[in-house]
Amino acid sequence: MISKLGEVMVYVNDQDEAIRFWQEDMEFVILQDYRDGEMRWVQIAPTADAETTVILHDRAFVEKNSPDINFGTPSLLFFTSDLDALYDKLQLKGVTLGEKVQMGDSKFFNFADREDNYFAIMETN
Repeated sequence: MISKLGEVMVYVNDQDEAIRFWQEDMEFVILQDYRDGEMRWVQIAPTADAETTVILHDRAFVEKNSPDINFGTPSLLFFTSDLDALYDKLQLKGVTLGEKVQMGDSKFFNFADREDNYFAIMETN
């Protein structure tokens, strides 16, 4: 039986630029930067003890070695306890942001990384 979601794979064109975005703008931590010859993958997360992490893969390397993989960007939803403060902080950093939206009891917004992959953040209590 499956017990939890462990990792989400995101295929990027420039790993170093993706790392800078997630580390500097989103304040994620690098848990592991694994290299083996031409292969490199970087495990990041919002906190060091997060249950689910994101793996940044070099898209060109994976396309060359595993061409049957779906390379579409996954639709990721992150949670925050203070959406307005996070929105303002990311806006000051120049992150591309969508409008804040209220749907029922939920408030959220979209944001883009430096490769124009869009993700979402929702406020939770």
